[in-house]
Amino acid sequence: MSDSPPVPPFVALAVAIVAISTGAVLVRLSDAPSAVAAFYRVLFTTLPLLPVAVWRYRSAFRRIGGRDLLGAGLAGVALAVHFAAWFESLEWTSVAASVTLVQSQPLFVAVGAWLLLRERLTRRMLAGILVAVVGMAAMSTGDLLGGVLVGPDPLLGNGLAVLGAVMAAGYVLAGRSLRRRVALVPYVVVVYSVCTVCLLAIALLQGGPLVGYPASEWLVFVGLAVGPGLLGHTVINWTLAHLESSVVSVSLLGEPIGATVLAVALLGEDPTVFTVVGGVVLLAGIYLTAMDRERAASTDDPDPSGERAD
Repeated sequence: MSDSPPVPPFVALAVAIVAISTGAVLVRLSDAPSAVAAFYRVLFTTLPLLPVAVWRYRSAFRRIGGRDLLGAGLAGVALAVHFAAWFESLEWTSVAASVTLVQSQPLFVAVGAWLLLRERLTRRMLAGILVAVVGMAAMSTGDLLGGVLVGPDPLLGNGLAVLGAVMAAGYVLAGRSLRRRVALVPYVVVVYSVCTVCLLAIALLQGGPLVGYPASEWLVFVGLAVGPGLLGHTVINWTLAHLESSVVSVSLLGEPIGATVLAVALLGEDPTVFTVVGGVVLLAGIYLTAMDRERAASTDDPDPSGERAD
């Protein structure tokens, strides 16, 4: 770890959490189809990386083997489905529910690592997953039973958010071993390029126009790339070199809280009681699962991956 980083890591982490918390509200402020907004979000995040990749990492690109290239491509497809599903979920359910449910990614990473990579699934992880499932159920069905709905179709929106979480976990699992063999910038460029192409295909299949938007819409697209993308997840990846990964993981649970506060302040969207209670239970389950997985990873592997969907 660096002894004297240019910015205090905790300050950088706080800025990053605020930045990623703006993502859901920016999507809501967009009048473009969700797939179009997702496409431009990833495109405008990728474009600044291309000159750096071409100038400094040409030899690293040539060293990527066919199998690793395929793995990075699959990670890009998973990331595209993650963005498409989550952006669409915000059309149907509340910001609080959507952001909290999509944040359940660590639960699916733990289960996927157990099924596919034969990693340990401890009793504490199982307890955390069960607690999280209770929270998910309360968020997804409580408002329906209570007859108080936030969004046109909360059940559909919540389901899409969970799908986004599953795909984010797929992206993380696909990239875990790759990131130990492939340099960061070439890996990100390949993944994001595939993700961009997939989102473009989804947008075209849905018939969403790619041009003809007012200046305010383009500002939203750029804001999604600069805020949650560059200032958010890029800075979070930087903080992983200066802070314990467990500290960063816990801090990321602040995203649903920040997004909910912004939705109340800027959109006038008050979460329901079931969303608040279920969200607290879900976040508690995520915390239990993620923290125990961090401990298990630090015991089994001195260099666990810090990959996240971004």
